[in-house]
Amino acid sequence: MDTAVSRTLLLCENLSFGYEGRPVLSGLTFSVANGDRLCVVGENGSGKSTLLKGLLGLIPVMGGLVKTIGLKPGDIGYLPQENSVQKDFPAAVFEVVLSGRQNRRGFAPFYTRADKAAAEESLAMMGLGSLKSACFRELSGGQRRRVLLARSLAAAGRILLLDEPASGLDPVVQNDLYKILERINTELGITIIMVSHDIEGALRLSGKVLHLAGRQLFFGSADSYRESEPGRIFLHKTEGSA
Repeated sequence: MDTAVSRTLLLCENLSFGYEGRPVLSGLTFSVANGDRLCVVGENGSGKSTLLKGLLGLIPVMGGLVKTIGLKPGDIGYLPQENSVQKDFPAAVFEVVLSGRQNRRGFAPFYTRADKAAAEESLAMMGLGSLKSACFRELSGGQRRRVLLARSLAAAGRILLLDEPASGLDPVVQNDLYKILERINTELGITIIMVSHDIEGALRLSGKVLHLAGRQLFFGSADSYRESEPGRIFLHKTEGSA
């Protein structure tokens, strides 16, 4: 029976995350269903990246419940914010993408034929087939971001967690990236949870919005968010700072 409950992948109830015993996020109650496109928004320091780390199990739950339904190890791919280490990664593009399969290898010493096929498919989805032998650190910023997204896609079985995927990219490259994410969602059925400061671009892509400010200010459809008080205030603020 295909009910809303049966399609739920993540269920969070009164959830809290933090560091060293100090809560950064508290009182989160929301769910993510198969095929969703959820945008997580909020001011700097509102807990957006903390939420992604918590959902990945990189930091412990301080209170409440986070439940995964029907998810197995390796079902979640993660694209963190780009850093200087990533930019200087001295490897070929194909090797970077293939490394996304490490969590699926278990104790196997070598990548399998299936791992390599998944890396090839991810490169093709990103339009990067011609760059598979190129050195990662010699690519442009937009190309590096697509390679890292391909790496996350190779790792993902059902969900992609993306932390500022369009950060630092010019508007044309950002738009291309959002089109790729839409294809990943619609053609591959991958659920997307994305943190973004590019609120208008993210809203065009997203079906749902979670607005954080150390707590949950809003959770619902993107259309409803635009009409909500937190949405109107935040959208006006971001337009004024553009």
